[in-house]
Amino acid sequence: MTTSQILRRIGQAVVVLLVTFTLAFIMLSALPGDAVTARYSSPDLGLSPEQIAQIRESYGADESLFSQYLTTLGGFLVGDFGYSVQTGTAVSTLLGEAVPGTFVLAVSAFLLAIVLALGISILATMDRFYWIKEFFQALPPFFVSLPSFWLGIILIQIVSFRLGWVPVIGTTTVQGLILPTITLSIPIAAPLAQVLIRSIEEVKAQPFIVAVRARGAGELWIFFRNVLRNALLPVLTIAGILFGELVGGAVVTEAVFGRAGLGQMTVNAVANRDMPVMLAIVVIAAAIYILINLIVDLLYPVLDARLRRSEKA
Repeated sequence: MTTSQILRRIGQAVVVLLVTFTLAFIMLSALPGDAVTARYSSPDLGLSPEQIAQIRESYGADESLFSQYLTTLGGFLVGDFGYSVQTGTAVSTLLGEAVPGTFVLAVSAFLLAIVLALGISILATMDRFYWIKEFFQALPPFFVSLPSFWLGIILIQIVSFRLGWVPVIGTTTVQGLILPTITLSIPIAAPLAQVLIRSIEEVKAQPFIVAVRARGAGELWIFFRNVLRNALLPVLTIAGILFGELVGGAVVTEAVFGRAGLGQMTVNAVANRDMPVMLAIVVIAAAIYILINLIVDLLYPVLDARLRRSEKA
């Protein structure tokens, strides 16, 4: 991949992120009500209209929508996400406290999803035991249909309350990560396994596999050295997309398990109409999604020699 191609794809990613920010800002601004007014107009606070107007001015809520857009965009470009209307804390501080926990959960779930997808795909493409093959080929569609919040509730009921294996109250850091990781990984493993099973079957039917087998190579060698290695390339793209979606899935999972992270932060922001926090979460999630897919897009020609030859041609 040439430098111009890399720069063009980076530019496309920046444009997508800018469009995402703009659409998120417009949609959040179009929501009924005003977070500043809702937060400070309560009679219990005893604030006068003049004081509320001063607070609105401090948050820039009295400016025109276009002026607010430019101010907010300029702040985001330098890492200033504004201040939470609900708590008055800098949004960057809130993100700094919430993102690490969500990131650890997303990475743990993604790694477990890869292990599950590989295991299911290998067992689902075995030719010797037909019933095992049929069973594991049916698992991915079943896993896809499981809502993460429902799966989390079922795991809490069975694993925690009935069996008592993993507590959900007063947990250690590791214990508090087990059930959310399983909950988040299963729906992600399903599409990975579906793509990998189809890719393995396609590679096994290629002529070069017949040629390798004719040379006397063992079946295990053929599968792990030739079939699986080539079948993993199409999975790379879907893996990047799914990892980007993990942030959104982690929000729901964290809300179910009461974990401190972007999930709890999002729920509180939506409940209090805290626009600066909601906008920051949307943009951060979109930035992670776009960055992961950009990395996958740039890595694909490195891993697939056919793309390098086509680009040179």
